[in-house]
Amino acid sequence: MNSLFTLLRPSTATAPAKHLRLRLMATTPSYGKTFDKILIANRGEIAVRVIKTAKKMGIKTVAVYSDADANSLHVRLADEAINIGPAPTSQSYLVVDNIINAIKKSGAQAVHPGYGFLSENSHFVKRLDDEGVVFIGPSSDSMFKMGDKIESKKIAKAAGVHTIPGFQGEVEGLEHAVKIANDIGYPVMVKASAGGGGKGMRIAYNDKECREAFRLSKQEALSSFGDDRMLVEKFIEDPRHIEIQLIGDKHGNTFYLPERECSIQRRNQKVIEEAPSVHIDLATRKAMGEQAVSLAKNVGYFSAGTCEFLVDPKRNFYFLEMNTRLQVEHPITEYITGLDLVELMIRVAAGQKLNLNQEEAAKPKGWAFESRVYAEDPEKYLPSIGRLTKYIEPKALTISGHDVRCDSGIVEGSEISIYYDPMICKLCTYGETREVARHRMESALDRYVIKGVTHNIPLLRDVISHPRFVSGKISTNFLPHEYPQGFKGAALDDKKKTELFAVAAVVHAKRDARNKTWVQGGGSLATSADIPTRWELNVTLPKTGESENVLLLAEKDGSWKVSVGGKTVSTTIDWDVDAPIASGRVDGEDVVVQYLDPLPVGFRLQYLGTKFDVTVQSPRQHELSKHMKEKPKLDLTSVILSPMPGTVVSVAVKEGDVVAEGAEMGVVEAMKMQNVIRSPRAGKVGKVLVKAGQSVAGDEIMIELEKEVVVKKD
Repeated sequence: MNSLFTLLRPSTATAPAKHLRLRLMATTPSYGKTFDKILIANRGEIAVRVIKTAKKMGIKTVAVYSDADANSLHVRLADEAINIGPAPTSQSYLVVDNIINAIKKSGAQAVHPGYGFLSENSHFVKRLDDEGVVFIGPSSDSMFKMGDKIESKKIAKAAGVHTIPGFQGEVEGLEHAVKIANDIGYPVMVKASAGGGGKGMRIAYNDKECREAFRLSKQEALSSFGDDRMLVEKFIEDPRHIEIQLIGDKHGNTFYLPERECSIQRRNQKVIEEAPSVHIDLATRKAMGEQAVSLAKNVGYFSAGTCEFLVDPKRNFYFLEMNTRLQVEHPITEYITGLDLVELMIRVAAGQKLNLNQEEAAKPKGWAFESRVYAEDPEKYLPSIGRLTKYIEPKALTISGHDVRCDSGIVEGSEISIYYDPMICKLCTYGETREVARHRMESALDRYVIKGVTHNIPLLRDVISHPRFVSGKISTNFLPHEYPQGFKGAALDDKKKTELFAVAAVVHAKRDARNKTWVQGGGSLATSADIPTRWELNVTLPKTGESENVLLLAEKDGSWKVSVGGKTVSTTIDWDVDAPIASGRVDGEDVVVQYLDPLPVGFRLQYLGTKFDVTVQSPRQHELSKHMKEKPKLDLTSVILSPMPGTVVSVAVKEGDVVAEGAEMGVVEAMKMQNVIRSPRAGKVGKVLVKAGQSVAGDEIMIELEKEVVVKKD
């Protein structure tokens, strides 16, 4: 097949790179001169995101994939796909030679790096320059200067940008980190110089925590970014995390866009973002934006980039770092500006001049939220793996179709593996006001169906509705402050309990009516007289033990009169039996419930994001059930289990060691995050069943403690 690349390629391999680059550009009327074919050096949702814009612009796309990603969505959507190695990132997505070989094989003229992986690797950009391939991003020089947290702090400080107190240089080792921390004063942030995304970052409040933070962060940084240089800086307590999106061209034009607030975080990874921020006024936005632009121009920065700041309650702001790439949360900026940032990156890379007006570009047009939907336990933030057995993304809630956006790289049947980030989707909603956008996020989360893996929608849904979040009085301490013991599920007040019990009763009645529609044993339809219209039930939540007697009456108009514990509520529920979504109204309030699974004497529902096992019985069944013995619980005090599937990084004990409660027993890495496994009690190590480098399954026994001996006193 003759492509434009084939027709224009010089006959010799020694043609000057800059001439090759110019000759390979195509012309699309609405987008000007760009490229005929680009390669996306990434995977998952961001690869899908870039492919969509490239197709819109008439540009052919090349996907790269590891063995584990052979059937991934980005591979299916691209015009071409090339395998670059085994599943581990260190053997595929992080190997520059593999990416270069894919470029040569495909004839791609430019590379979009997405985020993560090689997106902030200046050596990769330099290599592309040497090969005559355009990098859709900043120059290698500005990337090196600003992408390196140590170097960028020096540049920012010299440029007069407000910076956080800290050591201006590379930390030489563990004891050096402790010394710096003591000089600055605790608490401190220990973090990797390269990369981002919350990996290789930990807070330390004393010397012991500093040593552990340095060790674990250094290992994570090497695993995730191939660069284990570390820095230590003062940790500003109770701040907001607010960032400024920049876009610049190669003609000296740089613009700032409205801010994004990213204060809802866990383990220094963003969970919910919004744009703009309720905390930032016009004067502060202008000051932050102008400092960000000044900093970018100081190093000749072009393409998309983001300056991150910590902002205190008085709106004092401090430069944190610059991400020299497209941010994960860029869709909410696109929502409130109407700009396609990927398109602008491609056009800038092709040498086009940006035609923006700074005053207009800085004005937010509406409000947007992004919820990062992860495959993880929302209580302990531990990743989950498995196959998506059911996957239905929420649809637009308005006729325009503009109010809900799902940026995902998966479909029903996709596998969530241990090798990569556990993100399932970036769910975004838009509204004319913050409250409209927030309410649409509630609705979208309620309608997001995910089965096969544990996910964090319960936490997202609870945060979005939390009174403190609704008021906008948030900071980076929100999650640890509001959920100090981890998220335990939605707490139901009396009104919400009544709603859940009423919907559960209707779901049971609809199932019962469906079952009795068929004459038992006859295989024929029953008459309407055989179908009940009245049910006396007991509805129980086994986890909490809460129980209510429910009387249910079917009305002729299709509604239901439901009496829950003596309180009567009018209920309408639109639900096809066994369909995943049941929606309606209870006492005039909108209600959305997901029907997940049938249970022996009830079913599992998802309400306000949280899963509830619901037992539905007749009053007599409920009375008799009280006499059934409970199954004894397994004693886990003598075994240390792996909390998730992963790889054992280290084992800290050996057989015969005596350990204290909370002592480190080992470290397990999953999805590029390292998790310390600690002893549940003091005791003596009986057996060590794993070793460093070994793969472990979730709940696999790693270490056994000797049984506690209880001595009875006379």
